[in-house]
Amino acid sequence: MLFLIEYDRSQGKVVTIQEFDNSERDKAESARLDMELQLNRVGTEHEVVLLDAASETALRRTHRRYFENLSDLMKAS
Repeated sequence: MLFLIEYDRSQGKVVTIQEFDNSERDKAESARLDMELQLNRVGTEHEVVLLDAASETALRRTHRRYFENLSDLMKAS
């Protein structure tokens, strides 16, 4: 699975998450570029990433910084 994430660093939270099948890589990459261009046009400074993971559960485990706040991350250390 591919996951397109728009992340607001200043707020420390995911704004949007979209899921794509692995067979839709071209569509996912196009959506990532469109999102980055749109955010740039309106002056919104969000992080946009396209990540590959077996499931959303796996994604939340391997890329915890997008889904947990700093205190949660520190507790787990």
